[in-house]
Amino acid sequence: MAIITLTTDFGEKDHFAGATKGAIYSELHDVKIVDISHSISPFSIPEAAYIIQNAYHSFPKGTIHIIGIDSEINPENKHIAVKLDDHFFICANNGIMSMISSEIAPEKIVEINIHDKIQTSFPVLDIFVKAACHIARGGTLDVIGKPISKIKPIKNIVPYVNDDKTQIIGSVIYIDNYGNVVTNIKRSFFETIQKGRAFEISARNNKFKTIFKKYSDIVNFNIEENKRNDEGRGLVVFNSGNFLEIAVYKSNSGTVGSASTLMGLGLMDTVSVNFIKDEKFV
Repeated sequence: MAIITLTTDFGEKDHFAGATKGAIYSELHDVKIVDISHSISPFSIPEAAYIIQNAYHSFPKGTIHIIGIDSEINPENKHIAVKLDDHFFICANNGIMSMISSEIAPEKIVEINIHDKIQTSFPVLDIFVKAACHIARGGTLDVIGKPISKIKPIKNIVPYVNDDKTQIIGSVIYIDNYGNVVTNIKRSFFETIQKGRAFEISARNNKFKTIFKKYSDIVNFNIEENKRNDEGRGLVVFNSGNFLEIAVYKSNSGTVGSASTLMGLGLMDTVSVNFIKDEKFV
């Protein structure tokens, strides 16, 4: 049974997500549809790229991923189908795929060219569904598009590093449901520049000199539970996707607050890492 996933900024109020599923079932009765998320911030390409990169590899090889973000076609925003890591991705060529393809080279990319056969003002419903169902039936990418060699890059995907490699300047690309702030600084990138040196991470007026392995490492379990006052404390971890994340322990925007609310951090805000010369990290 084919699996088709949906990642969109449609939300839950409107008919768009349900209509897309109905269109898929109308084409293929024997298919499994999985919602990755319909709560992407409207038109947020970095957010969509982050979510799909961290979700897709949990699915079986051959899964088809429809990504409905900023999908209206225009001369600068074509539609593509990509085979990468034995998965298929259907989306606009607006940078969404560049985060994944920066680490894994695509096996094949085509620019979808079936638009002249389908009149639409809702490309996810009409174009993307047709392409996904074609692939699910075993069809090749060459039938639905012409081969291209490059994917449009996403802005700020790679953090800036100064000439003497004493500083990384990254940016916030995602804020999760807990208000934790995810940057574009990946563990491998950080460690390549760090080379064992001590560091200080700065985000607005907040500074951190430790990266914990997990959130609860900030807790001193030798202190009685009712005396710890750990909830609401800021910390830094490499999250499950290996991105540098600024978090608040057991954050809750309605009570103790979150990294985003307490530290005033929003999308595309700057996070910097300064390495301390000749001082090794222990």
